[in-house]
Amino acid sequence: MKKNFHRHFATPGLSLYWIIFAYIIIGWFFPVVGLLALICMVGPVLTSIWRGRYWCGNVCPRGNMYDRLLSKYSPHRPIPAFVRTPGFRLFMVGFIFTMFGVQLSVIVPWSEGGMAMWNGIGQVFWNLIVVTTLAGVVLSFIYAPRTWCSFCPMGTLSAWVAPKKQPLPAPYTSVSVASSCQMKCKSCARVCPMQLTPYDSRGQASGYLNPDCIKCGKCIQACPTKIMTMKRA
Repeated sequence: MKKNFHRHFATPGLSLYWIIFAYIIIGWFFPVVGLLALICMVGPVLTSIWRGRYWCGNVCPRGNMYDRLLSKYSPHRPIPAFVRTPGFRLFMVGFIFTMFGVQLSVIVPWSEGGMAMWNGIGQVFWNLIVVTTLAGVVLSFIYAPRTWCSFCPMGTLSAWVAPKKQPLPAPYTSVSVASSCQMKCKSCARVCPMQLTPYDSRGQASGYLNPDCIKCGKCIQACPTKIMTMKRA
Protein backbone atom coordinates (compact mmCIF):
# COMPACT_ATOMS: atom_id res chain seq x y z
CA MET A 1 0.00 0.00 0.00
CA LYS A 2 1.36 3.42 -1.00
CA LYS A 3 2.28 5.59 1.96
CA ASN A 4 0.84 9.07 2.28
CA PHE A 5 3.22 11.97 1.67
CA HIS A 6 2.21 13.86 4.81
CA ARG A 7 2.72 12.60 8.34
CA HIS A 8 2.34 13.37 12.03
CA PHE A 9 5.04 15.42 13.67
CA ALA A 10 5.25 16.39 17.34
CA THR A 11 3.95 19.90 18.02
CA PRO A 12 6.21 22.38 19.84
CA GLY A 13 4.76 24.73 22.43
CA LEU A 14 2.03 24.42 25.06
CA SER A 15 -0.92 22.03 25.17
CA LEU A 16 -3.94 24.29 24.75
CA TYR A 17 -6.54 21.82 23.53
CA TRP A 18 -7.99 21.49 27.03
CA ILE A 19 -9.46 24.99 26.53
CA ILE A 20 -11.79 23.83 23.76
CA PHE A 21 -12.89 20.85 25.86
CA ALA A 22 -13.57 23.08 28.87
CA TYR A 23 -15.41 25.60 26.69
CA ILE A 24 -17.76 22.98 25.25
CA ILE A 25 -18.48 21.30 28.60
CA ILE A 26 -18.96 24.48 30.65
CA GLY A 27 -20.90 26.17 27.84
CA TRP A 28 -23.39 23.31 27.88
CA PHE A 29 -24.40 24.24 31.44
CA PHE A 30 -23.74 27.99 31.28
CA PRO A 31 -24.54 29.28 27.77
CA VAL A 32 -23.23 32.77 28.47
CA VAL A 33 -19.72 31.24 28.45
CA GLY A 34 -20.21 30.89 24.71
CA LEU A 35 -19.42 34.58 24.36
CA LEU A 36 -15.75 33.73 24.93
CA ALA A 37 -15.71 32.50 21.34
CA LEU A 38 -15.39 36.15 20.34
CA ILE A 39 -11.77 35.99 21.46
CA CYS A 40 -10.94 33.25 18.97
CA MET A 41 -12.94 34.97 16.24
CA VAL A 42 -11.53 38.48 16.54
CA GLY A 43 -8.05 37.50 17.77
CA PRO A 44 -6.76 35.66 14.68
CA VAL A 45 -8.01 38.31 12.25
CA LEU A 46 -6.71 41.25 14.26
CA THR A 47 -3.26 39.78 14.92
CA SER A 48 -2.96 38.62 11.32
CA ILE A 49 -2.58 42.22 10.21
CA TRP A 50 0.90 42.23 11.76
CA ARG A 51 1.81 38.57 12.20
CA GLY A 52 -0.05 36.58 9.56
CA ARG A 53 -1.84 33.42 10.72
CA TYR A 54 0.41 33.09 13.77
CA TRP A 55 -2.65 32.79 16.03
CA CYS A 56 -3.86 29.70 14.16
CA GLY A 57 -0.61 27.85 14.69
CA ASN A 58 0.29 28.97 18.20
CA VAL A 59 -2.78 30.19 20.11
CA CYS A 60 -5.93 28.55 18.71
CA PRO A 61 -7.05 25.76 21.12
CA ARG A 62 -8.90 23.92 18.37
CA GLY A 63 -5.91 23.98 16.06
CA ASN A 64 -3.80 22.75 18.95
CA MET A 65 -6.20 19.82 19.34
CA TYR A 66 -5.82 18.93 15.68
CA ASP A 67 -2.02 19.04 15.86
CA ARG A 68 -1.47 17.36 19.21
CA LEU A 69 -4.26 14.78 19.39
CA LEU A 70 -5.98 14.08 16.08
CA SER A 71 -2.77 14.23 14.05
CA LYS A 72 -1.71 10.96 15.67
CA TYR A 73 -4.69 9.10 14.20
CA SER A 74 -5.45 10.99 11.00
CA PRO A 75 -4.71 9.28 7.66
CA HIS A 76 -2.96 12.50 6.54
CA ARG A 77 -4.42 12.36 3.05
CA PRO A 78 -4.00 15.40 0.78
CA ILE A 79 -6.39 18.22 1.63
CA PRO A 80 -8.81 18.58 -1.34
CA ALA A 81 -7.66 21.38 -3.61
CA PHE A 82 -11.13 22.84 -4.07
CA VAL A 83 -11.48 23.80 -0.39
CA ARG A 84 -8.55 26.18 -0.82
CA THR A 85 -10.05 28.00 -3.80
CA PRO A 86 -11.12 31.64 -3.29
CA GLY A 87 -14.66 30.83 -4.39
CA PHE A 88 -15.21 28.04 -1.89
CA ARG A 89 -13.62 29.99 0.94
CA LEU A 90 -15.76 33.02 0.17
CA PHE A 91 -18.82 30.76 0.17
CA MET A 92 -17.89 29.37 3.59
CA VAL A 93 -17.44 32.87 5.03
CA GLY A 94 -20.87 33.86 3.75
CA PHE A 95 -22.51 30.59 4.82
CA ILE A 96 -21.18 30.60 8.38
CA PHE A 97 -22.01 34.24 9.01
CA THR A 98 -25.45 33.78 7.48
CA MET A 99 -26.17 30.82 9.77
CA PHE A 100 -24.85 32.86 12.66
CA GLY A 101 -27.22 35.70 11.84
CA VAL A 102 -30.19 33.38 11.43
CA GLN A 103 -29.56 31.80 14.83
CA LEU A 104 -29.24 35.22 16.45
CA SER A 105 -32.67 36.17 15.14
CA VAL A 106 -34.30 32.86 16.11
CA ILE A 107 -32.68 31.83 19.39
CA VAL A 108 -31.93 35.09 21.18
CA PRO A 109 -34.85 36.55 23.22
CA TRP A 110 -34.01 40.14 22.38
CA SER A 111 -37.23 41.50 23.87
CA GLU A 112 -36.49 40.04 27.30
CA GLY A 113 -33.09 41.64 27.66
CA GLY A 114 -30.90 40.97 30.69
CA MET A 115 -29.28 37.61 31.36
CA ALA A 116 -31.75 35.74 29.16
CA MET A 117 -30.59 37.72 26.16
CA TRP A 118 -26.89 37.21 26.93
CA ASN A 119 -27.44 33.50 27.45
CA GLY A 120 -29.12 33.36 24.08
CA ILE A 121 -26.24 35.12 22.35
CA GLY A 122 -23.77 32.86 24.13
CA GLN A 123 -25.78 29.84 23.00
CA VAL A 124 -25.44 30.93 19.38
CA PHE A 125 -21.67 31.26 19.69
CA TRP A 126 -21.48 27.91 21.49
CA ASN A 127 -23.54 26.21 18.78
CA LEU A 128 -21.24 27.62 16.11
CA ILE A 129 -18.08 26.41 17.83
CA VAL A 130 -19.46 22.94 18.56
CA VAL A 131 -20.75 22.35 15.02
CA THR A 132 -17.57 23.59 13.33
CA THR A 133 -15.41 21.63 15.76
CA LEU A 134 -17.31 18.44 14.97
CA ALA A 135 -16.89 19.18 11.25
CA GLY A 136 -13.16 19.64 11.79
CA VAL A 137 -12.86 16.38 13.72
CA VAL A 138 -14.68 14.43 11.01
CA LEU A 139 -12.50 15.95 8.29
CA SER A 140 -9.41 15.09 10.34
CA PHE A 141 -10.25 11.39 10.08
CA ILE A 142 -11.17 11.59 6.40
CA TYR A 143 -8.33 13.75 5.11
CA ALA A 144 -5.88 15.60 7.37
CA PRO A 145 -5.95 17.25 10.82
CA ARG A 146 -5.95 20.83 9.52
CA THR A 147 -8.43 20.32 6.69
CA TRP A 148 -10.99 22.58 8.37
CA CYS A 149 -8.30 25.23 8.91
CA SER A 150 -7.77 25.38 5.15
CA PHE A 151 -11.17 27.02 4.72
CA CYS A 152 -12.10 28.10 8.25
CA PRO A 153 -13.92 31.46 7.84
CA MET A 154 -11.79 33.19 10.46
CA GLY A 155 -8.66 31.66 8.99
CA THR A 156 -9.73 32.86 5.56
CA LEU A 157 -10.30 36.40 6.83
CA SER A 158 -6.91 36.22 8.53
CA ALA A 159 -5.25 35.10 5.30
CA TRP A 160 -6.91 37.94 3.42
CA VAL A 161 -5.48 40.63 5.71
CA ALA A 162 -2.08 38.98 6.30
CA PRO A 163 0.97 40.77 4.84
CA LYS A 164 1.88 39.32 1.45
CA LYS A 165 4.74 41.46 0.23
CA GLN A 166 7.42 43.81 1.40
CA PRO A 167 7.68 46.10 3.25
CA LEU A 168 6.50 43.84 6.04
CA PRO A 169 5.44 45.10 9.50
CA ALA A 170 8.11 44.87 12.20
CA PRO A 171 6.38 42.12 14.28
CA TYR A 172 5.89 39.90 11.21
CA THR A 173 7.76 36.60 11.23
CA SER A 174 8.25 34.27 8.32
CA VAL A 175 10.00 31.01 7.57
CA SER A 176 13.32 31.67 5.89
CA VAL A 177 14.86 29.00 3.68
CA ALA A 178 18.54 29.25 2.73
CA SER A 179 19.46 29.22 -0.94
CA SER A 180 21.44 26.02 -0.34
CA CYS A 181 18.16 24.08 -0.04
CA GLN A 182 18.02 21.49 -2.83
CA MET A 183 14.30 20.77 -2.39
CA LYS A 184 14.99 17.04 -2.51
CA CYS A 185 13.80 15.73 0.85
CA LYS A 186 10.71 17.97 1.11
CA SER A 187 10.67 17.23 4.85
CA CYS A 188 9.19 20.64 5.54
CA ALA A 189 6.19 19.90 3.33
CA ARG A 190 5.75 16.44 4.83
CA VAL A 191 5.20 17.80 8.34
CA CYS A 192 3.39 21.05 7.47
CA PRO A 193 -0.10 20.86 9.07
CA MET A 194 -1.49 23.04 6.28
CA GLN A 195 0.25 20.91 3.64
CA LEU A 196 2.15 23.88 2.20
CA THR A 197 5.57 23.90 0.53
CA PRO A 198 7.94 26.24 2.40
CA TYR A 199 10.88 25.12 0.26
CA ASP A 200 9.42 27.14 -2.62
CA SER A 201 10.83 30.28 -0.97
CA ARG A 202 14.46 29.15 -0.86
CA GLY A 203 16.85 32.07 -1.07
CA GLN A 204 14.11 34.70 -0.90
CA ALA A 205 14.90 37.56 1.46
CA SER A 206 11.24 38.05 2.38
CA GLY A 207 10.88 34.40 3.44
CA TYR A 208 7.82 32.22 2.91
CA LEU A 209 4.87 34.57 2.53
CA ASN A 210 2.05 32.14 1.84
CA PRO A 211 -0.85 33.76 3.77
CA ASP A 212 -1.98 30.35 5.06
CA CYS A 213 1.33 29.61 6.78
CA ILE A 214 0.44 29.29 10.48
CA LYS A 215 4.05 29.70 11.67
CA CYS A 216 3.97 26.62 13.86
CA GLY A 217 7.68 25.95 13.33
CA LYS A 218 7.32 22.27 12.45
CA CYS A 219 9.07 22.70 9.12
CA ILE A 220 12.08 24.23 10.87
CA GLN A 221 12.31 21.39 13.37
CA ALA A 222 11.95 18.73 10.67
CA CYS A 223 14.57 20.15 8.30
CA PRO A 224 17.44 17.61 8.33
CA THR A 225 20.06 20.16 7.26
CA LYS A 226 18.84 22.94 9.59
CA ILE A 227 18.84 25.60 6.89
CA MET A 228 15.40 26.89 7.78
CA THR A 229 14.78 29.56 10.40
CA MET A 230 11.95 31.78 11.65
CA LYS A 231 12.92 35.42 11.41
CA ARG A 232 11.31 38.80 11.90
CA ALA A 233 10.79 41.21 9.05
